[in-house]
Amino acid sequence: MQIEDAPSPNYDDRKHPVSLLVLHYTGMESGEAALARMRDPEAKVSAHYMVWEDGRIARLVAENARAWHAGVSKWQGLEDLNSRSIGIEIVNGGHDYRAPGGGLPPYPDAQISAVIALSREIMAHHAIPPTGLVGHSDIAPTRKIDPGEHFPWPRLADAGLGLWPQPETGAACVWAGGDASRLNAHLAQIGYDTADIPAALRAFQRRWMPAAITGLADASTLRRLAQIAGAYSSASGASSSPQA
Repeated sequence: MQIEDAPSPNYDDRKHPVSLLVLHYTGMESGEAALARMRDPEAKVSAHYMVWEDGRIARLVAENARAWHAGVSKWQGLEDLNSRSIGIEIVNGGHDYRAPGGGLPPYPDAQISAVIALSREIMAHHAIPPTGLVGHSDIAPTRKIDPGEHFPWPRLADAGLGLWPQPETGAACVWAGGDASRLNAHLAQIGYDTADIPAALRAFQRRWMPAAITGLADASTLRRLAQIAGAYSSASGASSSPQA
């Protein structure tokens, strides 16, 4: 894995150990534009790494420093996630710069292979648990939608990164209608900020049910939510959780 240095001035000192890896898409017209923005001191944004479409990797900020990628965010009840995370920007136009025909631009195989290799190294080095691999939309559900519903989370899970329980089929939903407290509890158990439930549900669906991003707690969403919450609970019991 080759990494090219492209230093950014946009960082400061960490206040907490690393316990999360946050994946983003750049959401700009090109990788060159994204790299220039993250190296512009006036922009006050950065990430530790950027992965090009062809799999090349640029390092902007050293892992022991606090890059400015997460913004106002919260996960597992914790804030100042810039201090608690490594950020990877993945070159992809996202929802603002769509592919010809209007669809979301795909993530090329070479790019995802590089993301997997880099993520594996980062997670091993910092002992980040499977539950600590998140998307920007997970930690900032009212503001962000990246890396998008087109990001191949199952491929990362197949490589041993993060979690992806196969959706259950045919199981009845045993929740009573309007069971808001249980809904909130499961979202919080995974890590979502429940201050805005529809936003948290959309973020959940964007990652775990990408074909059904409604923000509604329908039967299939409740079933999948209970499944993912159970998987996160089991995984958290087998690894240390982030500490405040």
